[in-house]
Amino acid sequence: MDYVVLFVSPYPLHASALARMLAPVSLKLDHVVSLKRAKNRLGTRPYGAVLTEARLPDGNWTDVLKFAGALRFAPAVLVTDRNADDSFWAEILNLGAYDLLAQPFDSSEVQRILVNACEQLRAKPVMSTPHATPHVLKAAS
Repeated sequence: MDYVVLFVSPYPLHASALARMLAPVSLKLDHVVSLKRAKNRLGTRPYGAVLTEARLPDGNWTDVLKFAGALRFAPAVLVTDRNADDSFWAEILNLGAYDLLAQPFDSSEVQRILVNACEQLRAKPVMSTPHATPHVLKAAS
């Protein structure tokens, strides 16, 4: 199956570099420059993953995570930032994102992580929110 990754970033040069990195592993990149455009695009087709800059002109990565998590087929959400560190990585994982990609991008790391994120979508049932857990109601005794 061909997967498409949505990249949310106001930086067209980052998008060009990512598209070149993903071509050898048959991942296509779709690029939008803002949260508003990401919401519009996510409503039109399923994506294997969403990679978003930590800060956007009209929001941030948590806005992308919330919106994507509410979709019927929620894609994995990954965050990228120049200031990626262990503390930020722990925060994004704790809030439900799939992973953090440091900048500048390392081609083999980008390929490995984004392929795995897309494959995860196929491998397990998708819940409506990143933190959804099944609840079992027990009859009162």
